[in-house]
Amino acid sequence: MARSRETKIELTAYDDLFQTDESREEAKLSKIRDIPISEIDEFPDHPFKVLMDEDMEQLVESIKRNGVMTPATVRLKEDGRYELISGHRRKKACELAGLETLKCEVKELTRDEAIIVMVESNLQRSVILPSEKAFAYKMRLEAMKRQGERSDLTSSPMGTKLRSDAELAEKVGESRNQIQRYIRLTELVPEILQMVDERQIAFRPAVEISYLTEEQQYTLLEAMEYNDATPSLAQAIKMKKYNQDGKLTSEVIQSIMEEEKPNQKEKPAFRDERITKLIPKTVPRGQETDFVVKALEFYNRHLQRNKAHER
Repeated sequence: MARSRETKIELTAYDDLFQTDESREEAKLSKIRDIPISEIDEFPDHPFKVLMDEDMEQLVESIKRNGVMTPATVRLKEDGRYELISGHRRKKACELAGLETLKCEVKELTRDEAIIVMVESNLQRSVILPSEKAFAYKMRLEAMKRQGERSDLTSSPMGTKLRSDAELAEKVGESRNQIQRYIRLTELVPEILQMVDERQIAFRPAVEISYLTEEQQYTLLEAMEYNDATPSLAQAIKMKKYNQDGKLTSEVIQSIMEEEKPNQKEKPAFRDERITKLIPKTVPRGQETDFVVKALEFYNRHLQRNKAHER
């Protein structure tokens, strides 16, 4: 019976056994290569923007002089093309510099591993917009949860969620609650999310607004434009509460936005662009109506004079 059993002994490969640190570094370097930019695809749903700003101009000039100093990171896809994980600004700068290839390190990564690396590398940027953090945190948290579910199938979904939240919070230096607030921003309609990025709407009111439906958010957008004001935190909380009670109508939104609050801008006298574009910028705010009335009075006297001459 003992002879019928076969014992498999796995031996370390000869090359691996005698591999030196130098050879390991050479193996790593072998994965760094110049890849045609035409063969590199963008990362799906990449949340970070590539801005055409002064920093980009400086990066283009640097690459023209010295080439790409730090390789981008890519992974090989099943179709034989490459997917860009980190280095989106470097890739764009190479294109602007007229280069056809990009120095890259090729890594073997799963989809979720690639998401985590992509987010980690881009969170090192000096300036990150709220929308970028929002979608980056959401993508990374979802990837971490999927990894947790696969590695510990006996754990409850809630247990996986709590561990993922806590792990992400520790890695990025934000509280779990703050991460969830950022992720809430992904529920905003694009126009309002852009206002958050441009600091026209404060972060905390934006989080409360994210609980409104898409239709309600667009109604709020119209009310903001009409009143030339953005909601305070108190107003945003009030709208969220009305919505939870099923009482948030367009009339309620308009009524809340018409409430006076400290430092609120005075409402514009006219909303019609045909009128506003004819009012000189030198006219002080709040005196637009007087200017238009005087202009109409002048025009009326002009008409009266013309009629008198025709007689």
